[in-house]
Amino acid sequence: MAFLSIKNVAIRGISACVPAYVEENLEIIDVPSMDIDKLIKTTGVERRHVATQGICTSDMCFAAAEKLIEELDWNKDEIEGLIMVTQSPDYLVPATSPSLQHRLGLSQNCFTIDISLGCSGYIYGLSTLASYMQSGMIKKALLCVGDVSSISCSKQDKSTYPLFGDAGTVTALEYCELDEGMKFHLSSDGSGYKAIIIPDGGHRRRFSESSLSEHVIDKGIIRNNSELWLDGMDVFSFGISKAPETVNKLLTKFEIVKDSVDHFFFHQANLMMNERIRKKLQLPENKVPYSLKDFGNTSSASIPLTMVTKTADELRNGQNNIIACGFGVGLSWATMHCNTTNLVIPDLIYYG
Repeated sequence: MAFLSIKNVAIRGISACVPAYVEENLEIIDVPSMDIDKLIKTTGVERRHVATQGICTSDMCFAAAEKLIEELDWNKDEIEGLIMVTQSPDYLVPATSPSLQHRLGLSQNCFTIDISLGCSGYIYGLSTLASYMQSGMIKKALLCVGDVSSISCSKQDKSTYPLFGDAGTVTALEYCELDEGMKFHLSSDGSGYKAIIIPDGGHRRRFSESSLSEHVIDKGIIRNNSELWLDGMDVFSFGISKAPETVNKLLTKFEIVKDSVDHFFFHQANLMMNERIRKKLQLPENKVPYSLKDFGNTSSASIPLTMVTKTADELRNGQNNIIACGFGVGLSWATMHCNTTNLVIPDLIYYG
């Protein structure tokens, strides 16, 4: 099991951006109304912000980064690192992070990396960027995290289309000597890679004419091999077992008192799963915020988006003891603990 303790790095601010266009789940015409009512109740998702034609994850991260840099009053020449965590890049080649560095007007001395992870990506991104920064050679850096998941979902698939929304977020990290930093538990199990997958379009299985052939999986679940396949039962079992497990391992390893934690931020998978996780961990409702109702499952962006939309006032003022836990596609899961102080959090940005 992978534990990390990274000192001297602190979160300074978080910003988030979503598409301006909103799709109400009650208005989806390809899913029967009875099914939609049940889906809303079990997933907790009433509406989603959906990217319209031409909007990429990098566009939303660009808007979020510009606003956050402005409100932090950072000099762009001092930003020496940028990591992009996404599974919806601008292109297969090249990576998205260098082009985002250029668009933002950051120095050519800024290192850039893409990380292809989904639901656990925010935690893995934090651990990667903080690891680069802990020596003090890099003083300021940006973690850009998000996805345009809606474009990969079949409108005839009630298990995915009403669930996923789109978002881009940016988290600013700064070297801060003597800061207690962040603690992590990181895990993965590639044997479950088929549980959440787009079968065709990569190098293992190239896109072809047959990729567009529709498969009737069940009533209300029709998809092709260029779209997202989700094995709901496998993912549910995975989530309700591994998420509580990783949180408990982190608490035990670093002797963190659970009651001392102010907020537990979980990947926003769906309400039924997240509530099972909360109850297994015996956490009070007021410490576990949800953004599912208005944004759905926004992949790697769901944790910082929840911070911005549900706890901004608390995080902007004073100290907060937080735990964040991501789990999903890969299969991959991870938990992070840190303390924050007076974070800079701009209001939510609407793109397009």
